[in-house]
Amino acid sequence: MDVPAEPTAEHSVESLHDAILARLLYNIGKTPSRASQRDWYAATALTIRDRIVDVWTSSAARARAQGAKRVAYFSLEFLIGRLMFDAAGNLGMVEMLRNALALEGIDLDHLRTLEPDAALGNGGLGRLAACFMESMATLAIPAFGYGIRYDHGLFRQTITDGWQQEIPEDWLSSGNPWEFQRPELSYRVGFGGSVTGAIEAGRTAFTWNPGETLFAVAFDTPMVGYGGHHANTLRLWSARAADPLALDAFNRGDHVGALTDRVRAEAVSRVLYPGDDSPAGQELRLRQEYFFASASLQDMLRRHLVEHDTVRNLAEFVAIQLNDTHPAIGIAELMRLLLDVHGLEWDEAWRITQGCISYTNHTLLPEALEMWPVLLLERLLPRHMQIIYLLNARHLDTQRAAGADDRLLAGLSLIDEGSGRRVRMGHLAFLGSHSVNGVSALHTDLMRRTIFRDLDAAVGGRIVNRTNGITFRRWLHQTNPGLTRLLVDTLGDRVLRDPMTLTDLMPHAEDAGFRAAFKAQRVPRKQAMARLVAAQLGLVVDPEALFDIQIKRIHEYKRQLLNILHAISQYNAIRAQPTRDWRPRVKFFAGKAAPSYTLAKQIIRLAHDVARVVNSDPTVRGLLQVVFMPNYNVSLAELLIPSADLSEQISTAGMEASGTGNMKLALNGALTIGTMDGANVEICERVGAANMFIFGMSTEEVEARRTSTGFDATATVAACPALRDVVEAMRSGVFSPEEPQRYAALADRLIHSDPFFVCADFDSYDRAQDLVDAKWRDPVAWWRSAVINTANMGWFSSDRTIGEYAAGTWNVKPGL
Repeated sequence: MDVPAEPTAEHSVESLHDAILARLLYNIGKTPSRASQRDWYAATALTIRDRIVDVWTSSAARARAQGAKRVAYFSLEFLIGRLMFDAAGNLGMVEMLRNALALEGIDLDHLRTLEPDAALGNGGLGRLAACFMESMATLAIPAFGYGIRYDHGLFRQTITDGWQQEIPEDWLSSGNPWEFQRPELSYRVGFGGSVTGAIEAGRTAFTWNPGETLFAVAFDTPMVGYGGHHANTLRLWSARAADPLALDAFNRGDHVGALTDRVRAEAVSRVLYPGDDSPAGQELRLRQEYFFASASLQDMLRRHLVEHDTVRNLAEFVAIQLNDTHPAIGIAELMRLLLDVHGLEWDEAWRITQGCISYTNHTLLPEALEMWPVLLLERLLPRHMQIIYLLNARHLDTQRAAGADDRLLAGLSLIDEGSGRRVRMGHLAFLGSHSVNGVSALHTDLMRRTIFRDLDAAVGGRIVNRTNGITFRRWLHQTNPGLTRLLVDTLGDRVLRDPMTLTDLMPHAEDAGFRAAFKAQRVPRKQAMARLVAAQLGLVVDPEALFDIQIKRIHEYKRQLLNILHAISQYNAIRAQPTRDWRPRVKFFAGKAAPSYTLAKQIIRLAHDVARVVNSDPTVRGLLQVVFMPNYNVSLAELLIPSADLSEQISTAGMEASGTGNMKLALNGALTIGTMDGANVEICERVGAANMFIFGMSTEEVEARRTSTGFDATATVAACPALRDVVEAMRSGVFSPEEPQRYAALADRLIHSDPFFVCADFDSYDRAQDLVDAKWRDPVAWWRSAVINTANMGWFSSDRTIGEYAAGTWNVKPGL
């Protein structure tokens, strides 16, 4: 659907047609008769980019002229997806583009499918960053997004005999028409070497002499907001070797060895999340994090000095947001730059650093709270380790003077002395920030009570909540044009500009005609999904069935395994009770497992084995189907989400920080089955428990069970016949007859060491699924709840979230 935004410049179908032809000729070097479909895509993208550039340059000029405070959003991921419809929609030119291309017999909707997903992220963290970039532009908040321009990004997932295989993602193989390379913006980034000190003007001045240097080269992508009034910059860094070729080695005949240094340097921006289960992998991950933090801070300081001549007022004009702990090394880097390059004293440098930086925590899981070995930091970033040591000493001296004992000091320390001496990056991010936020009300409360309890008590007052949000332009207007048209027809254009007006939909939940229209708009989305399943997997699914969807990173705490166990239980029940009034259901899974996460990969294999058995069993009669869609990305999400009837948000309570998939699915009218975890709690507060399916232990009950009975589920399995049968089927090889012991260890883990309480929550989950079935049989009740879900999701707009950051964290004013 063409969102009715105001165009940024005079343009018509004819002028756009001429502009596309000009780009085709002068940028692509093709005439219409010789151009491929990909050539037409590139020419169209460049034409849209031209319109954005006008907005982009004027936005930057306004920010400079007004001396506006800027936001610098540091994130290792930006999962921006395809940009063509996003940008054209925000500029209000989709239909004109469609008509302009039709003059040449070109289908805009087909061109859309030719754009590769930018491989710049993995999951919720990166998608949140993308939504925030769009909302900052929409609210006219001057901002830069800083990250890495990955050559291959996260891997492309393929499935071979049920096993995940990782192959390189080639999203840049045909170029990227949205970006501008900035070779003049190139910064030195050092590693290793030594630190020397000398007395200068009565103070010790330190000089870091890196043993290795590479360059960070900028690539800029303009990000335009809704209405086309403001655009910000996504600046991504690509690694380049200081010397691209060791010419002496090459001339000696060592043609491969001559490229060794270049390959090592440029590996920094090759792949997102390289495997870190080896020392070399750990080092590369740390090099990536420092690389982009250092280049971004150097760039930010350069721009600030051009405009303000001094770094002493940096905190007045720059707000740096750390998206999780990945950029936390930037705290030590900013201190180094202020101390060693700009000559400030420690106290002033620390005041500026804390004044600039704020930190978003995204997880309570210990393995995700990064800790780097001290020896690795001392070798790779020796000056930064000095700064961390001194920062820690001053911090602990203050706490000791305030009465902290040795036990408390050990918990407050930036260095964990008990596990091979590692630097706690979460602690560093907390201490170096003036504001620390969680991403849902429950998550923020748990932060205060768990991982940052001691720090909050010692240096309190900085933990706040900023519940995540999503951009409705992408996840409703663009993803679900049918529903968007229905909302506009019912509530008017205002619903496109102000998501809170969705609440005016509530009375229509009681209108049978509106419910029928609401149901009808989902039909073509489910049919499109069914066609994709048939094309990719050769499986025929029924669009009239309940589409039960769990789409997210494959991880034990997200409990895809619980969903698979329910599928097995349903399979057993359908065969045992063939005369029961079963309604067809299709269980969709999609998501990637980290390459080194063996158990997550085994869960994917189990999903495929269960699908193979269930889908081919004639006694099931198509009443249950299991589908795993490979290579989950933003574009696949845009197809799955508007087709969903049931949204699976079933993480172990207390382990999901927020979630944003839950928001996207509920916005599009899917009913949530979930635990009271993350933002599910806040969704429930708004849509009402009667319009969701809540199950499972609460956070407090999880903790009580962990304390009382630990992770053993022997009694639980014995007390639940359905669960016992499911586990026994796994153990005995029902789903892996060619290898009967394939899942024996997994079954044993569920019974004897179940840290995510899959078995403990199974019976409650199974009963909740029975309620799902009962409600699906009652169309009036189901579609009333679906309308109520959509009507109450306006608060979860990322515009609201960014407004809270702007006012309460960054001290910036929207509407430049």
